[in-house]
This record gives sequence, structure tokens and C-alpha cells, in this order.
Amino acid sequence: MATIILFLLLARAASGQPFPPPSPACDIPAIYNFGDSNSDTGGIAAAFYPPGPPSGETFFRRPVGRASDGRLIIDFIAEKLGLPYLSAYLDSIKANYTHGANFATGGATIRRVNESWFTNDVSPFSLDIQVEQFNQFKDRTTYLYNQAKDESQRHNLPRPDDFMKAIYTIDIGQNDLAYLFRTTGVEASRAAIPGVIDEFAASIRQLYGKGARAFWIHNTGPIGCLPVVHAKVVNPPAGYLDAIGCVDGQNRIANEFNEKLRAKVTQLRSELSKAILTYVDMYSAKYQLISKAKDLGFKEGFTICCGYHDQDEDVYCGNKGKINGSEVFAGSCNDPTKVISWDGVHYSDAANRWVTNKVTYGLFSDPPLSIIEICPENSGVNNLGLTQFD
Repeated sequence: MATIILFLLLARAASGQPFPPPSPACDIPAIYNFGDSNSDTGGIAAAFYPPGPPSGETFFRRPVGRASDGRLIIDFIAEKLGLPYLSAYLDSIKANYTHGANFATGGATIRRVNESWFTNDVSPFSLDIQVEQFNQFKDRTTYLYNQAKDESQRHNLPRPDDFMKAIYTIDIGQNDLAYLFRTTGVEASRAAIPGVIDEFAASIRQLYGKGARAFWIHNTGPIGCLPVVHAKVVNPPAGYLDAIGCVDGQNRIANEFNEKLRAKVTQLRSELSKAILTYVDMYSAKYQLISKAKDLGFKEGFTICCGYHDQDEDVYCGNKGKINGSEVFAGSCNDPTKVISWDGVHYSDAANRWVTNKVTYGLFSDPPLSIIEICPENSGVNNLGLTQFD
């Protein structure tokens, strides 16, 4: 079976043709997402202060609680599955949970940390809290659905049977590394990684216990390549930056985190026999995008569209600040579609589209399946191995 799947992936990639629609065996009716600002569609904005203009300007034409000029990877995933964009669990206004819910919040970590949104932009909704919110969500919506006397009372509620058929997407870990870098230093941070990964696994087990069967797990991206990190580097010593200008030490820790995450996913496959757990190498996809930015039609990989950052000054996207004594507004660039980084930390709509097209076709996944093939019926292919194509 592995040979057949790899042949199909190679043929699809070589042809450049769109992938076929989902097969009946993988009718995915809903997405339940957990994570941080890379996939937050309005959670932290509903809990605290929503981002103002120019966020959302490229696609939604207004701010919609996303850290981008447009769509996030989770939005493009929803599009590929033929599902509506996810409503944030914390946003009660016109929310529709028929096809899933989003528990991700900007600033979220896997492990609880002793910081706050008001001091270091750390979300109080760590992964274990997001999973607890899901537990309550499932229990309460199932009760209401079953108690409803007619279909009108089930409006906006998920079907109880869909929880086991849904795909559970998880994109979190970058803020754990940022916290460790900030509080212990880059090299010392590696000692904490195994404990963070164990807490991640505990959340997967809890979700499995509540009926989750299809998991799509993103590893963490190249944190040392974030333009806001690159902007602080002046006269670096030899070896501090890698071949494309990323902070090598931070990326080495990110890779170590990812190696342990992948090993833990492999272990979980043997424990959770009825699940399919897909490990997605977001790091490699994003690094490839940054390293080949100009070849792919983008500006230089460290260009920031919205915001101002240098060694001494930071004016974040959509805010006012002083640069050399003069007040400035950190607005957006002329053409966000040509820039990878929206605000120095988060990716643009165009970059998110590119990354999604890479990872959802199985080119960076273990097992090497497209996202439309991730359903419990395919759990037997859990160990085909990661395949990459440049």
C-alpha cells in the first residue's frame, strides 16, 4: 500500500494538476483545532482586545481576529475539505459550530507558564485548557442536540456522530520555545523539552478518550527565521546565523523539539490503536519557502509587511510609536501578496496559501497522505514514513 500511495503522490506533484475531491471513505464533516496564533481565528481577540486595521485587509477586507492580512493555514485547510471557516470557541457572536470549532488562542503554550497576556502576550488558554474547553463543548452540545425537539433547535450545533469522524488539527509549541529562550536562554531550554512533549502527549490521549480518531499534528516552525528575531541581530559572530540568515541556535532547538515530538507521535500510534496520527513537517515547508523566497515570487525572506523593527525599536503592526523621536503608524506594505511575513512573526495570506499547498498534499507528512485521506479508516498506514519533495 505504501508503494501505491507514494506513486500517487509523485504523480500528483509532477502533474501540477489539482487533487481529486475527497473519497467517500474520508468524508470529513468537521475540524476541531487547537493551537496558538498560527491558527487562532478569533479566540484571543474575543477574550481580550481584537487586532485593528490593517489586519485582515487582503482577503476579509477588515480585521477578523487573525494575525495576518488574510487567511491562516487552518482557513486554507477548511477550504480544501469543503468546510466553512472555523468559529472560535471563545467568540459567541454569530458563531456556527456545525462543522467544528477552534480552541486556539494567540500566545498559547503547551505547558502552563507563569506569565500573562498583559506582560508577554502569553495566553491563559494553554493546550490543556483548550482540551478541557473541548470536553465541555462536546458534552454540552451533545446534550443540547439530543434534547432538541426539532431541527431548528439544533441550528449551529455539531452532530454528535461527527466528533469521531472529524479531523483534529494541532499547531502549537512555538511559544513554549520563545518562553524558554526568554527565561532560561537558548541552550538551557533543551532540558525542558521532554516535559513539554509529555504534556502535549497527555492532551492527545485526552482527546482520544473523548472520541478523537484523526489527528493532523504540525511540528513547530523555524523560530530562528522570524524576521522580528533577525531584525535584532547586528554584527553576529561567525556561526551565529545559518546559510540563509536565520539564527542557527534557535533553529537547532526547534529541530530538537520536533525530533522529540515526532518520536512521541510514533509512540502514541502504538498506544492509540484506533487513531491515525499524522505528523506534519511545517518546519521544512516554511524553511523552504523562506530560503527560496525570491525564486517563488516573494521579496527577500526577512521582509516585514506591517510593523517596524530594528535592534532598538519595535512598533508592532497597527500601532503607533516613536522612531527617532517622531511618531509613526505601523501600517502595511503596498503589496502584502509579495511578502512572506505579515508582521515579523506571523505569515501573510499568500505565504500561508503556499505552505498549505505543500503540506496538505502529503509532501511533508508522516504517513505521506494528503489531508483528505486522514480518517480512521486509514489508520493502518500510520507508519509509512515521512516523504519530502522539493
